Amino acid sequence: MTAVSVQEKLKRQFPDTVYTPLPSPNKHPAYTYHGFFPGKVEQLPRGHVKESGFQAFPVDVTWEHDQAIPMRDGITLYGDVFRPSSGDEKVPAIIPWSPYGKVGTGIFNYDRMGPWRMGIPYQQLSGYETFEGPNPAEWCARGYAVVDIDARGCAHSEGDTTFWGEQEATDIYDSITWIATQPWCNGAVVMTGNSWLAISQVNFVSRLTHPNLKAIAPWEGMTDLYTHNICRGGVPNPGFCEFIVGGFAGFGNIEDVGAMLRQRPLFDEYWDAKQIKPENIRDIPMYLTASYSTGLHCEGSFKTFETAQTSRKWLRVHASQEWHDLYRPEAMDDLQRFYDFYAKGIQNGWEAETPKVRLTLLGYDGSFARTVEERPEKQWPPASQHNIRYYLDASAKTLISTQPPASSSIAHESHSLTDCSDFVVYFDKYTELCGRPFVKLYMSCDSADDMDVVVQLRKVSASGKLLESLNWSPMPKPQPEVPDVNVAKHLGQQGMLRASHHVSLRSRQNDDEFPVYGHDRRESIPAGTVVPLLVPIWPVGMVFEAGEGLILRVSGHDMSLPEVEMMRLKEPVDENRGKHTIYTGGDYASYLVLPFI
Repeated sequence: MTAVSVQEKLKRQFPDTVYTPLPSPNKHPAYTYHGFFPGKVEQLPRGHVKESGFQAFPVDVTWEHDQAIPMRDGITLYGDVFRPSSGDEKVPAIIPWSPYGKVGTGIFNYDRMGPWRMGIPYQQLSGYETFEGPNPAEWCARGYAVVDIDARGCAHSEGDTTFWGEQEATDIYDSITWIATQPWCNGAVVMTGNSWLAISQVNFVSRLTHPNLKAIAPWEGMTDLYTHNICRGGVPNPGFCEFIVGGFAGFGNIEDVGAMLRQRPLFDEYWDAKQIKPENIRDIPMYLTASYSTGLHCEGSFKTFETAQTSRKWLRVHASQEWHDLYRPEAMDDLQRFYDFYAKGIQNGWEAETPKVRLTLLGYDGSFARTVEERPEKQWPPASQHNIRYYLDASAKTLISTQPPASSSIAHESHSLTDCSDFVVYFDKYTELCGRPFVKLYMSCDSADDMDVVVQLRKVSASGKLLESLNWSPMPKPQPEVPDVNVAKHLGQQGMLRASHHVSLRSRQNDDEFPVYGHDRRESIPAGTVVPLLVPIWPVGMVFEAGEGLILRVSGHDMSLPEVEMMRLKEPVDENRGKHTIYTGGDYASYLVLPFI
């Protein structure tokens, strides 16, 4: 199928797709724009420093600006090529694929996105890397070229920007073909990067294969735009997508997924066309990472590893924030070993010696439990995992091992950024949790015919103090002085559900099976009606010393910290009204399922 037919097919299939004009790069109020220099070639000698304090180039590098990359439908994309200058040896190429802008353009940078640059030293980056992508100075010194392409519609690349799907996959295919035939390339291409850069990799290999793509490294992404991001649990929240789109610039249009959510609030064929299906991945070597701290990528990262059908897949679960982890020297050394094996044919023992899973479990700041860091495992979740139920007791606000004989209830104000209902359990011995928890809640609302229900798992000290997990170490300030943003600290994993979507629950083999929703239909709940709701929670990895505990917190609002300061809410944005009541005991078997290992 040609790219033209892809474009025409999508227009015929979704004629209601909303596109919004992008501001041009030179007129965007916050976009850093360096100009357009197609065909320009620049030499960056060893020792070159872009700005004072940044990394000096360890080797001579050739920088080819804005190289034209033809697509099969006549569209031209533009990319910068950074490659080692010395010698005649051909090298593999690394693609970081995104619409964020290349070589220090765009609005996204680590100084702006979080405190203390997420612990990334200036000297660790050259300033020539794309956001969330590889540092050309570092990787050219390691014997690779970096081809930093502006995705369709971004900057001077032609066409309209879309969110993943078949069009992006076709563009990546054509880009790999172009790169593999360049005189400096040895014919091997690999991909890398966080977030969009990770999602685009999995999107591509789940749809297409290319003989020159030797390996991918999707370091934290997602597989379902609807379920993992803009309508998690059926609760509309396009805020993050609208935030990142505000940083895009180009001369065309961008798909407006926020407007599409308003037009298509239920999961349908439009959202399915954007869904990424890792179960279609058959053979490509994959080195994935995952972390619990991200509010965007946790579920997608673990799901990709679990469901991809390739036998050549590895997962490293780390204890830090994804940008911090991306540039750690130890992480880059490990990634080079992976790439060297597949892109250079170096027999370094990668397949035989690398654990399939390196598992991390968070201990949390102020806890007596030490974080378990990258412990070798054969699978995720570990084979020893088993689920245990804890029943909610509203009268005592506790989680207990047996169903309370007497019924009781507790209520919280649903349209509030602070009110919640808490239930606590303390562990009498060292405890490890790993996997996907979920909760069953009997609930009602007297003031509305629907409810947005959010649950969160919080770790507490033996004295009952709520604990937080700091996302890198060492922090320049003690925990109380670390800003309350999710890139810096993690509170605990969440789950959410719009109650009217409970009718879209997919069939389960038994009551212990993790609940999954289709979100393709809804049914209002008459005010005052008590309804059982199964709320899935994203993967957890936690350790507890004897005496420490866990709180199940239930509210009507997102309880996570904002990803970045610019996204902090001052007022609730949910549609809840009145109080939400939780019923426990007696005829109401409300319970939490925890995965122990």
